[in-house]
Amino acid sequence: MHHFTISSNDYLRKDIQAFYHTDYVGHKKTENPNYINILKNTYNKCSTSDLTKLNRAAEDLRDVLVEDLPQILQLLSLKTLTLCVVPRAKAETTYTPNQLFFKSTISEVVKQLNGFSDGTNYIIRHTNTKTTHLPPNTPNYNNDGVSPYPRITVETCNISSDVKDRDILLIDDVYTKKVNIDEDAIQALLDKGAHSVTFYAVGRTKEKTYDLFG
Repeated sequence: MHHFTISSNDYLRKDIQAFYHTDYVGHKKTENPNYINILKNTYNKCSTSDLTKLNRAAEDLRDVLVEDLPQILQLLSLKTLTLCVVPRAKAETTYTPNQLFFKSTISEVVKQLNGFSDGTNYIIRHTNTKTTHLPPNTPNYNNDGVSPYPRITVETCNISSDVKDRDILLIDDVYTKKVNIDEDAIQALLDKGAHSVTFYAVGRTKEKTYDLFG
């Protein structure tokens, strides 16, 4: 696991402590955490073999979370952390359960670990936004919605009042600098009254590698 800092910008008013498990170096490359792409399941192709792949990818994610999350809790010297998840780009009601394996796996891991509470439903997208990891004009995919802008999380999501006064670990699958979805979600939680927000991503995109599928 690695430590880094998310710097303040137009989306985020202060620097935030952050962690990630491994570099994201490009889809299907040997050293890449490709289970992340499987869990995205963007096109909802789910034959028996696809479901097997999803379950295996969820196991890979589970192993990573069980390894990293207790370390973060210890490093932050906190008794408890509430786990929240950066929502997918489209309204949650448009996804099938098979497209929400990333979120549901985190919810399952919470039950296995001491010192964590489940806040995976604290941020729910209600309005479609642009899916930032797909190339423009992706065939057979209606990538509707707006691109990231300051306060996009507040304006396109329902955020639970239960975030107030909590120490939150906000989780995303991949952090990519300059996309700013994660920065905006962090600020939304702080504005809603979170006591603190720390960020964690399974992968962090290396510079010049912004397309998760290319």
